[in-house]
Amino acid sequence: MYLHNKTAIIYGASGAIGSAITRAFYKAGANIMMVARNQEKLRRVANTISAADGRIETAALDVLDQAAVVKHADSVAAKAGRIDISVNVTGTFHIQGVSFPDLSLEDFMFPVNTYIRSNFITAQAAAKHMIRQKSGVLLSISTPGSKLPGPGFMGYGLACSGIEALNRHFAGELGQYGIRSVCLRPDAMPEAGAHGSYSNEVFAKAAGGAGISIESMLEQHAQANTLLKRLPTLDEVANTAVFMASDLASAITGTVANLTCGSLVD
Repeated sequence: MYLHNKTAIIYGASGAIGSAITRAFYKAGANIMMVARNQEKLRRVANTISAADGRIETAALDVLDQAAVVKHADSVAAKAGRIDISVNVTGTFHIQGVSFPDLSLEDFMFPVNTYIRSNFITAQAAAKHMIRQKSGVLLSISTPGSKLPGPGFMGYGLACSGIEALNRHFAGELGQYGIRSVCLRPDAMPEAGAHGSYSNEVFAKAAGGAGISIESMLEQHAQANTLLKRLPTLDEVANTAVFMASDLASAITGTVANLTCGSLVD
């Protein structure tokens, strides 16, 4: 198993992507601390994955609360002896579909402040322990919005660009300690909405404005804008996370894994 006996903290573990990564990490042998704001949602997800063998624990936590995140990471490291992997796939509802002339400063800055702050806080909390052990992997998540121009997603696009920039800086700052940093960049995943993703709320405005369903909008996007004529699956993203967190990817750092099915070509 690729992650046998590795200790991983997954922030946003109750969401669509987070639960898929948790499931894949569990199959790969990791010991996992699932973190999200809602304890009940965490328990429901954990109960669908764990065989009650003690390899999955849950903690309700606000990733924007630096003191709470640091205290939690310290407790995980004290109990397990180390933190091998820190994954931040947290997400929150934000405004999209409003053009720049009509976009309020508050709506523009909300995703920037939220995503950049949470990624900085969680990575730093884990990195302090990884530095001492001279190893570790930081994983984050972005979208094609980090590279694409277009109306309606300025704040979120900048947030994704910022996450990718943080990824490069994490790699540059921490590489001397044997710590790797990798960002995953999938396009929209149609199945995510059925697994608790906030993306349906975000996409609803654009789909409603076009007079079509979210499913139809994403299918049109897949056919018109991806090379593979489809969009990525949750399992594809989760399996890539396993690979990037494993020793199989030990030479990979400071990069973005392109999981867009060719909607964005590097």
